[in-house]
Parts: sequence; structure tokens; C-alpha cells
Amino acid sequence: MKDILLNIEALIFASEEGVSANEIKSILQEGLLITINKDEVLSFIDKIKVKYEGEDSVFSLSVINNKYQFLTKEAYHDVINQLQAHRDRKKLSQAGLETLSIIAYRQPITKLEVEQIRGVNCDYSIQRLLEKDMIKIVGKAETLGKPLLYATSDQFMNHFGINSVKDLPQLKDIVNEENSIGEIIE
Repeated sequence: MKDILLNIEALIFASEEGVSANEIKSILQEGLLITINKDEVLSFIDKIKVKYEGEDSVFSLSVINNKYQFLTKEAYHDVINQLQAHRDRKKLSQAGLETLSIIAYRQPITKLEVEQIRGVNCDYSIQRLLEKDMIKIVGKAETLGKPLLYATSDQFMNHFGINSVKDLPQLKDIVNEENSIGEIIE
């Protein structure tokens, strides 16, 4: 049993973008010829989670986008942020963030639709978001010219720590009196 636990822990540790319980089950069954069901995998995952909850561990087992992965604990976020800032000075521009938010809330969406909302050309922003793997091409629209459709990627979900686009803040949660212009009529 301990061997299975350690193999599951190793799979989660080695997975950069997380691994689902079904993937773990398949890998154990195919690669190690271990007979295991999903409930047993989840039981082992719970044991691993308990193991890393103590204060003597700098990371914990988290679930993001229905995949398990080890993440540093909140107490160490500041030092990790410094490392990230040091390694990646290339932040998204304001235009990139605006483009990303439009795609996130309106996906799937064409470049032309994004440009109509923003009122400017978005070629560069979309290219940068594709390079950073924050968005992906999900198909072609059934309109004239069959333009590409864009949506957020798993990297977007991982970056913002959400399981699905349903977890994005709703407009009513963001807008408050301080951010409003004019009178609010009820």
C-alpha cells in the first residue's frame, strides 16, 4: 500500500500542470499493472494531502482545474513572487490584460470581435497571449472567411488558480459605487 501511495505522490510531484485522479488510475493500471479504482486513488490522495498540511512543509496538495498538484503555501508566496519577477520580467501589458479578459468572458471569440470591443487592432496582444499559452485556438467560426476562435487555456486556469471560467468574478461582483460613473438607479 505504501508503494502505491509513493507512486501517486511521485506522479503528482512530477506533473507540471497537475494530474487528475483518472490519469493517476490509468497510469498505475497500465504502467505498473496495479488494480485500483478511482475511490482508492482519491483515498490515497487524501492521505498525501494530510501529510503536507503540517507546518514543516513548504507546499501543500491543491486541486486546480480538477487536477492535483503541489503548490507552495501562502506563507511563502512573497519569496516565490520575487523569484518569478526575477525570472520573468515580461509581464502582460495593459492591452494584453484587456484582450485576455475579453476572451475569458466571451469565449469562444474571434479576433475581429475582440477588436470591435476594444476598438483597436489586437494582433500583437493575441500573439503574445498565444506565446504565453494563456489562450488557445479552439476552432473556426462558421462565418464568412472562417476566422479562428480563441478561448482561455489550462495555463490561464492554472495562472489564476481557478477550476473553470464559471469561477471568474461576475461583473456585479466587480462593479461598485467607487468604480461607477453617473447616478445609480435602482
